[in-house]
Amino acid sequence: MHRLDVGIEAGQLISYVRHPYERYSVDLYLYECRLIGGEPIAKNVNAFRWCTSPEFDQHAFTPADEASMNKLLGIP
Repeated sequence: MHRLDVGIEAGQLISYVRHPYERYSVDLYLYECRLIGGEPIAKNVNAFRWCTSPEFDQHAFTPADEASMNKLLGIP
């Protein structure tokens, strides 16, 4: 198990997306959040990066994540 030792203040729900795959479905809830303490450090991942909304199109997302990002950016 991995732990992210930070403080987060969760705000309003931005979007909900259900994405069906061949054997299962993924439910993604996207909330507006604010980092209020600590330093996020990722362990045992290939890569991660904090980015702004305008930078999203520079990164590849899975189909389920792409649907969430489109809702976040207001893309139909």
